Amino acid sequence: MEVSVLNINGQETGRKVTLNEAIFGIEPNDHVLYLDVKQYLANHRQGTAKSKERSEITGSTRKLIRQKGGGGARRGDIKSPVLRGGGRVFGPTPRDYSFKLNKKVKQLARRSALSYKAQENAIIVVEDFTMDAPKTKEFVTITKNLKVDGKKFLLLLPEVNKNVYLSARNLQRAQVMTASALNTYKVLNADVLVVTEKSLESIDGILNK
Repeated sequence: MEVSVLNINGQETGRKVTLNEAIFGIEPNDHVLYLDVKQYLANHRQGTAKSKERSEITGSTRKLIRQKGGGGARRGDIKSPVLRGGGRVFGPTPRDYSFKLNKKVKQLARRSALSYKAQENAIIVVEDFTMDAPKTKEFVTITKNLKVDGKKFLLLLPEVNKNVYLSARNLQRAQVMTASALNTYKVLNADVLVVTEKSLESIDGILNK
């Protein structure tokens, strides 16, 4: 699959790049996509939810009503779970939600996500660029030239560029990250993928092993 290379003015440069079929042209595997996204979201959970059980509640241990003959359920002290303000039964406790995924599964998931974007023609290749200073206004102009303003898009850079990152930080629907940090969730969450030429080379080197 060939894609035209644009400059930051949105004009075609006359060059074309061929997307690697082993990365952008495979049959997507929905199950590994589910697993990778699930792991990404699980790893971001704090796991600090906690409720108090009856042994952790402060209160009298006096037996409130007689054991039998009252016509209701048996209850002990005021910390009983059946009473308002009592301890909770089987409540949440701090835990670790993260789990392991094999490296090959994660690579297949990323290739599947990129293949979906290629099928949707949602990949824009732009020539490498940089910014002399962080200017959001200038970055917004670039997004308008590339016709991605108003869309949720992910810009992939070959390496960390602080000026580009700071320029896009205040834009709600824009995200900037390096090709080496690419993950399945970010790709699927974006409407459009904007990739620089060198980023494509980095993706080939990472996912075509």
